[in-house]
Amino acid sequence: MISTRLAISLAAAVAVLGGCAALVDGRATRMEARAEAETPPVGQFVEVGGRRVHALVMGEGPDLVLIHGAGGNLRDFTMGIAQDLARDYRVTLLDRPGLGYSDPLPGDGVNVLLQADHLRAAADLLGVRNPIVLGHSYGGAVALAWALRDPSGPRGLVLVGAASMPFPGGLGAWYQVNASALGAATLSPLITAFATDAQIDGSVAAVFAPDPAPPGYAGHIGARLTIRRDTMRRNARQVMGLKPNLIAMEPNYPQLTLPVEILHGSNDTTVPPHIHAIPLSQRLPDARLTLIEGAGHMPHHIHPDLIRAAIDRLAAR
Repeated sequence: MISTRLAISLAAAVAVLGGCAALVDGRATRMEARAEAETPPVGQFVEVGGRRVHALVMGEGPDLVLIHGAGGNLRDFTMGIAQDLARDYRVTLLDRPGLGYSDPLPGDGVNVLLQADHLRAAADLLGVRNPIVLGHSYGGAVALAWALRDPSGPRGLVLVGAASMPFPGGLGAWYQVNASALGAATLSPLITAFATDAQIDGSVAAVFAPDPAPPGYAGHIGARLTIRRDTMRRNARQVMGLKPNLIAMEPNYPQLTLPVEILHGSNDTTVPPHIHAIPLSQRLPDARLTLIEGAGHMPHHIHPDLIRAAIDRLAAR
């Protein structure tokens, strides 16, 4: 959620504060405590293998599971779309391992298949049966992994701006630095300690572009939860490990015979549709692709009616 722009704007502080590690860590600890006090858990906790998963269950009806993207948490869906869906579905929102308020998995949860297994076990404990599974961005990869591990479990998938196919190149300095031990010890504490609200809002705006971010979005999701030191490291390691996961998963996509709705913004530069959504739709036996003209990476906020229509189509089947 927080971009390279923020890292660059704070990088100069490394030289100034390099000898003040205790000061930085102390302020970072206070800022983390403030973030958690201002944005506490909103759901319940279930325990899987001795590790807690934070979950929020809303409404009644057929089961629908929502899985958020990189650097986010389940609150991303609670600015309206989850409440709307809960009028007709039993909606289960899950914090992915190591993000939000869910405990991390070994190795910081780099293995997408193991993340899917973990969330599926948590959903089972909550009584979820044959759900529609919706995944946004990185969460789309987890939704695909869920179906690969349990082909007869989900009744269908909804993939929104989903990272799904092996992509060319790397992921840039932001993730490389924060995934490293050096970055976790130097840059991450500076960001936690000194990132301003304006810098966070700028990073949120970049994620939504070219669409506008909903007013109050950063405060609603608790954007400062995403820049806690351990959360940044885990998120960076998960994102850095995504490409190898997709390379391993992609050959198995033709085995997924369940219906899949793919919705993707045509102007999504975070997860470009020509790399992900379009080729994925050609690999799946039963996929329907909706390219949302002009939309960016967060269509579930800008075009919730299209997301709702796709869910309803799967439920009708």
